[in-house]
Amino acid sequence: MVAQAALSKTPAFLDKPQNLISADNPLASFIGVSSGSVNVTDKKALGVTTVFDCLRVISDGIAQVPLKIYKSEGENKNPASDHPLYNLLYLKPNEWQTSFEFRENMIFQAALLGNFFAFKNRVRGQIKSLIPFEPNTVTIKVDDKTRKLSYDVSANGEQKNFPAELIWHVRGPTWNTYEGMQAIKYAREAIGLAINIEESQNSLHASGVQTSGIYSVKGNLSQTQAKDLTAWIEKSIGGANRFRPFVVDREATFHPVTMTGADAQTIENRRFQIEEICRAFRVMPIMIGQADKAATYASAEQMFLAHVTHTLMPWYTRLEQSIDCNLLSEQDRMGGFYSKFNANALMRGTSETRSNFYDKMYRMKAFNPNQILQLEDMNPYEGGNEYYVEPGSQSFGGNVESEPPI
Repeated sequence: MVAQAALSKTPAFLDKPQNLISADNPLASFIGVSSGSVNVTDKKALGVTTVFDCLRVISDGIAQVPLKIYKSEGENKNPASDHPLYNLLYLKPNEWQTSFEFRENMIFQAALLGNFFAFKNRVRGQIKSLIPFEPNTVTIKVDDKTRKLSYDVSANGEQKNFPAELIWHVRGPTWNTYEGMQAIKYAREAIGLAINIEESQNSLHASGVQTSGIYSVKGNLSQTQAKDLTAWIEKSIGGANRFRPFVVDREATFHPVTMTGADAQTIENRRFQIEEICRAFRVMPIMIGQADKAATYASAEQMFLAHVTHTLMPWYTRLEQSIDCNLLSEQDRMGGFYSKFNANALMRGTSETRSNFYDKMYRMKAFNPNQILQLEDMNPYEGGNEYYVEPGSQSFGGNVESEPPI
């Protein structure tokens, strides 16, 4: 009955985005404790700038690229703007999100937590909207006999079970085949150490870069005197008094016993942790502002292209296949419909590089002038659909072209 009702309208507890947030959600966001005794959670992980920037780099690369439904008709492949999914994926998947925001949210969840879930709101058999779920509100269930999946969704103290055909599930790399692995779980040691370094640096600078040590005075102190002295020291060197002269009596001395920031090699540790976390997300450090001193302009350009090839392209392929298998029907696939990210904009070089590329493609009769203008977001012109004709040869219209028009 639940499945049948969901095919006709959105369930009541999913009608607003804020209703997806459950204050008493039984699924905790707790991931695990690192060896440095840090409770690594999704919220704590997002507080680490390297983690946040890695997710931003991946999500921006996925969200800013046009995502469209195409139809293959023989040798021609054209955008299928009349398909019901076209506007959902390209423009507006639901009432409160743009396509950019939806895909950005998707990658933040899938790349960090391994899974992204959205309710496929169907009306008369067609998907009318895609409603994303809050992280940690969905539990995957596997039937022991049939191996079919279903999903328990918790929201506002309620829990409902949905069959797999009503849920769009985007998985990251998976071990058990049906649930994506959580990056923060397997990288919790690196993330936990980064959190520890941040906290130790905050504590160090909060005390004016003066670490703990031994404060000694001549003579014996009673318990009351020791307590009063401790309170006086904290008051004298804390807050606004951190950098003021410290006046003492009774031949008092202070002996630091903790390593300084230089002794602890803080800068080197922080740099290494940036690289370590980047490895977990397959993001080059240069993409989050961690520049290599040996990098040149030419090598940096190659790194940016490698980012598209090795970091973003696997996500493009993963999402395209997920859309084709889970959002398009079998009839759509048989009819030649498919989804496609257009990553050409990310691969575009300088105007000189593009000009040389277009010239070669034109001369090999792969592009006509109007196709080149379309790639540059320019309007076509009459007669621009003619392909290059070798000098001295006859064109289909009987005219001889001695030179290409570009």
